[in-house]
Amino acid sequence: MKSILRFAFMLLLLAAATGALAQHGFHDAERWAAQFDDPARDAWQKPDEVIRALSPAPDAVVADIGAGTGYFAVRLARAVPRGRVIGVDIEPDMVHYLERRARRAGLANLVAQLGAADDPRLPVKADLVLLVDTYHHIAAREEYFRRLRGSLRAGARLAIIDFRPDSPYGPPPGGRVPPAQAKRELVRAGFELLAEHDFLPYQYFLVLRAR
Repeated sequence: MKSILRFAFMLLLLAAATGALAQHGFHDAERWAAQFDDPARDAWQKPDEVIRALSPAPDAVVADIGAGTGYFAVRLARAVPRGRVIGVDIEPDMVHYLERRARRAGLANLVAQLGAADDPRLPVKADLVLLVDTYHHIAAREEYFRRLRGSLRAGARLAIIDFRPDSPYGPPPGGRVPPAQAKRELVRAGFELLAEHDFLPYQYFLVLRAR
């Protein structure tokens, strides 16, 4: 019972924090890291299963957009030892935190990048782009992802993970983007659906590529 309550509390904290990012930004990355990187999150976020489902090549260039404190970025960097991971965030304090975390972990292939609300500003073209609980925060999504296409290598994939409309946790219902809507928007932005995974208990998981 304590574990279930802890998972629920974690989800609420994550939703509150990402909501703050969308509205005003947030600072003090050290404080947020205690919630974002709590091991209790692994039970429902299933990061290792997500990365196995994506199976990036060992030399792939991967962009984690909305990287925050690096929950996925650090794992991705270990999954592509001969590649490169770019952790993108629009909050400068998160970018600085991720830079420090990469140095502490000895992950020379993980770099932090300050993005903009309308442009991830990727410094190189990517083989894989991942957005976790970030899609619903992007205002002009179709334009954003049309612009992102210019930063993708041929055959690159785009992975979107976000809270389902029926999830008991996550942002307020009015702030969610249902998977059917996300697919329509991304098709209009020039992508096609490759796969849809259903092993995450609270989130949908779409994999697409540019047409």
